[in-house]
Formats: sequence, C-alpha cells, structure tokens
Amino acid sequence: MESNEQDGTIRANIKIGYVVEIVQKQHQRSGELTEGIVDKLLTKSPKHTRGIKVRLETGEIGRVQTVIDNEVY
Repeated sequence: MESNEQDGTIRANIKIGYVVEIVQKQHQRSGELTEGIVDKLLTKSPKHTRGIKVRLETGEIGRVQTVIDNEVY
C-alpha cells in the first residue's frame, strides 16, 4: 500500500476535508498527535515552519504534522 502522507508545513498540501494529524498547543512538548478531518485552515501564509494551523471537525485546533489522507471526506 502506497502512503499518501504529505508535509504539513505547506498550506497548498492541506484542504478542508483532508484527514491530518495535528499537535495541539498543550501537547507540543510531548508530541502527542490528534487525528481528524480539517474543518478550517487558520494559517494564512503559504508556509509555516511548525505546521499550518487548522481546526478539526471536532473543534480541536493545532498545527498539522502530517496529511494522512488527501481524499476529501
């Protein structure tokens, strides 16, 4: 099975409906990741070194570490 993982630091790689892994602010030290579906992109710049900030459909906010699935759900 081929991996669809993409870099979370480039805004063009992330669209609403994609499945991503984010790190929430309170989990930055531990690196704990949360998986979910992108509801809104919050970072306006085309790149961000720590990851593009998004809100998931669950309401959680964090910076994208990895794009898991680039199929829109």
